[in-house]
Amino acid sequence: MDEPFQILVVDDEPNIRQGLAKGLAREAGHIELAGTAEEALALFDDGDFQLVITDVRLPGQLDGLELVSRIQERKPETTLIVITAHGTVETAVEAMRRGAFDFITKPIDLNLIRQQVGKAATHHRLQAENRLLRDRLAEAEELSGIIGNCSALKDVLLQIRQVSDTDATVLIRGESGTGKELIARAIHDLSKRSSGPFVAVNLGAMPESLLESELFGHEKGSFTGATRQKPGCFEQACRGTLFLDEVTEMPAKSQVDLLRVLETGQFKRVGGEESLDSDARIVSATNRDITQMIDEGTFREDLFYRLNIVPIEVPPLRQRREDIPLLADHFLQHFCQRHHRPMKMLTPDAVAGLVSANWPGNIRQLRNVMERLVVTVSNETITADALPADLAPNAKVHVARIPPLAEVTEQAEKEAIQAALAVNDFHREQTARCLGISVRTLHYKMSRYGLH
Repeated sequence: MDEPFQILVVDDEPNIRQGLAKGLAREAGHIELAGTAEEALALFDDGDFQLVITDVRLPGQLDGLELVSRIQERKPETTLIVITAHGTVETAVEAMRRGAFDFITKPIDLNLIRQQVGKAATHHRLQAENRLLRDRLAEAEELSGIIGNCSALKDVLLQIRQVSDTDATVLIRGESGTGKELIARAIHDLSKRSSGPFVAVNLGAMPESLLESELFGHEKGSFTGATRQKPGCFEQACRGTLFLDEVTEMPAKSQVDLLRVLETGQFKRVGGEESLDSDARIVSATNRDITQMIDEGTFREDLFYRLNIVPIEVPPLRQRREDIPLLADHFLQHFCQRHHRPMKMLTPDAVAGLVSANWPGNIRQLRNVMERLVVTVSNETITADALPADLAPNAKVHVARIPPLAEVTEQAEKEAIQAALAVNDFHREQTARCLGISVRTLHYKMSRYGLH
């Protein structure tokens, strides 16, 4: 067995209870003994037992078979072995029907029961691994379903596939709302560490006073309020992936601590003396201009090089306009199901409005807008009139500079062509008619602006 079991032995004969406890001492991390089903249930409710061994005939109101049923109701993943001196086929079948893993007759062969406990441990472990796998597959379907067909996103997907089967550190850079955590989860789900934990920590939302304890854990009594030992994110992510979101928000001391872990592969809990090995793959993310921060002295250059082994740039939504109809439809279906609304459709003018919007909040903003439309629009079709006013392409936004007029005109023309192509499913003749230009002119402008 990989891990010692917590075992509960239930038998009305003290000699059998003590004999099993002594005989299974090496197989169990902890053994509790009970003489009745009622006593066993009380111990079970207060403990964390993976295996219960019970006699069929017990004094009191409940027998061993009823105990099996009660435990299955409380904790179905518990493995149960039934023993009895009055073994019959009917009793064995009934025990299995109620959820028992095995049925053993008295007199007890200690070697046999040790073998059965070993099989039960393997069975329990496989059940736990299967549950974890099912949970992770369900999570992967929801969280790693990166949607889009644009060339910029295809480049990101290629990078994800290339880096996933390694342990190289990855730095994901992109604006807020572009889906950086989604990229990190995809890297984890496609990696050899996918069966391990994915631990995400937002460093920008954490007080500096708690950051060291959160990352590295602390020992009992290391500071006021530390009433027990607590593992940090590095321990929690052991054999998995640790995602450090907003890594550029770390204070100077924490940057030094993180750099030391990346260089040595070891860390200490707060208040601890023991050096612990780190076995977590590091993926970090930022929406800041990290190069500028290095120039300003607010982020360590040596830490940047440690984190930036494999850089991934996530494009903003305004550079993925051809993906907007696909994303909008995905969110529309998702929220119609979540909020129990009849399935809705976007009209072509609504799609055009979405494609031409500014989207400063990127995919997160698009997701929020689609949920709002699902909740507030009663019709089955969503028109452009239903779109929020702040989505208009000419909505007032902050700009860092005033560009030349020619540049503004070219950008507007490019976005108009992108929107028309998306609305017309990239059918060039229809797009040309929609724009009021010839197909030849459309081909020329698509080539000029790199729209393929």
